[in-house]
Amino acid sequence: MAGQIPDLHAEVRAGTGKGAARAARRDGMVPGVVYGGDAEPQAIQLPFNALLKKLKEGRFLSTLFNLKIEGQEDVRVICRNVQRDTVKDLPTHIDLLRLRRTSKINLFIHVDFVNEEAAPGIKKGGVLTIVRPEVELNVTAGEIPESITVDLTGLNIGDIVHISDVTLPSGAKPTIDRDFVIANISAPSGLRSAEDEAEGEEGEEAAAEE
Repeated sequence: MAGQIPDLHAEVRAGTGKGAARAARRDGMVPGVVYGGDAEPQAIQLPFNALLKKLKEGRFLSTLFNLKIEGQEDVRVICRNVQRDTVKDLPTHIDLLRLRRTSKINLFIHVDFVNEEAAPGIKKGGVLTIVRPEVELNVTAGEIPESITVDLTGLNIGDIVHISDVTLPSGAKPTIDRDFVIANISAPSGLRSAEDEAEGEEGEEAAAEE
């Protein structure tokens, strides 16, 4: 299971409604609500600068967070909506969903590439081209893998690694139906140039013969 689920720090927000939300924003906070998970909805607020930083990091809506509120047990949440100011495009409200350990969610999982030294194609000067350093998987909240592994053993120049070639954790499956490419081993640029030149010369010779 993933060892590094990022923390999301929040505070309990006193009061609800537009007045309380405006007061939170004046204090440099973003109002929000946490709901789901067999518990009552709870009004919260998050520091504006900390939230904006996480939003700029990307994939906020597909990241699992460990919600920390002082005096309460940590809970795993995923963001379901971020409302933004229509002019400044800055966050004005956030909705977080509590997750049970059995909940199924879509998350981007890091891809590790191992055994490069056992790939003949790389030994010959081939280049490992990583198409997807992360893969979006549908996983169980209580069993989130830290990464998936691609074994490069035996791969030659021109070989392609598809998602079907990778052993996924139990219960995990790609969110994309097609058998997409994760990586390939391409010829070194010098060899590609030589091959292109050779093909060009062959084409010229064939044209001259005609």
